[in-house]
Formats: sequence, C-alpha cells, structure tokens
Amino acid sequence: MLTYEDCVELSGLTNEEIEAIAEHEHVPNIVALELGHYLLETEAGVPAIKEIILDDIHEAEACGNLVQSAKLKLVLQHFVSQHPYHEVGQ
Repeated sequence: MLTYEDCVELSGLTNEEIEAIAEHEHVPNIVALELGHYLLETEAGVPAIKEIILDDIHEAEACGNLVQSAKLKLVLQHFVSQHPYHEVGQ
C-alpha cells in the first residue's frame, strides 16, 4: 500500500505546491495531489499550476497576509525552477 508521502514523491510536486493547489481549489491535499500530478502530464499543466500559485499569492496579498505571500513566492520560484515551461515555437 502506498502512503501519502509515497504519492507526494511520485507526483513530481512538493508538499507546498500541493498545499497551494488545495488552497486554490478548496479541496483536500490528496485531491490536490492527484490534480497536480494530472496537470503535470498535460501540455497546459505547468502554466496552469503556475497560475494557481500566482492566484494564491494575489489572494494572500489582498488579505494582507504578507507571510503567506512570501511563502508562496518561494513555492512559485521552486516550481518554475523544477518545471520549466517553454511556449510552442521557442
């Protein structure tokens, strides 16, 4: 049987990236893990996850939660470094 931690390791995402998806989509972490893994397997997935994290950053800033905003900016930086996205034709 796989544990949650095993699934995280297989997903290609970090716990923080999964939490950002869960927060954005208002779903439990395990559902966000499945969604994130699925998105990474699609052509539009990397930009979609990037937009999810950016939306979370904007929401945190709008609420005045600068600590959460800073945390999410680090999550975004790590995500982009691990999942570079190149537009078609580049």
